[in-house]
Amino acid sequence: MSDEHIQFMCYEMQHSIRAAAIGLLLVMPAAASAQVELIMGEEAGCIWCARWNAEVAPEYPKTAEGRAAPLRRVDIHEPVPDDLILQGRLRFTPTFVLVHDGQEIARREGYPGEDFFWPVLGQMLDAAARDIPELDGWRDGG
Repeated sequence: MSDEHIQFMCYEMQHSIRAAAIGLLLVMPAAASAQVELIMGEEAGCIWCARWNAEVAPEYPKTAEGRAAPLRRVDIHEPVPDDLILQGRLRFTPTFVLVHDGQEIARREGYPGEDFFWPVLGQMLDAAARDIPELDGWRDGG
């Protein structure tokens, strides 16, 4: 291997590492500020989960609710992730759990339709906003 080839490889590796570091710095503030999440307990074959995915999922991240509580999916048949402290097992699908710093603060089981989902989630966020400063003004992009 020639010296020029080695220098070129080192140059490429430095740029790759630099790009990865910049990417990590861009992602870290978003992850750190996402202290409130909406956990969706789901399972394969759940028709109500599929209906939620069709009716709500595409628009959810674009809404005030989605910005206030980004969605995180959890399979109810897998162990609960270590960073979550839930008040009880996820038994039914879908189950929506609002968490703050990984701790459950509100839960709603089932999905009877989009017209029910949005008002209930709004009530959950409004109630949580009384105790969580990060949610203050969530309806207007807070």
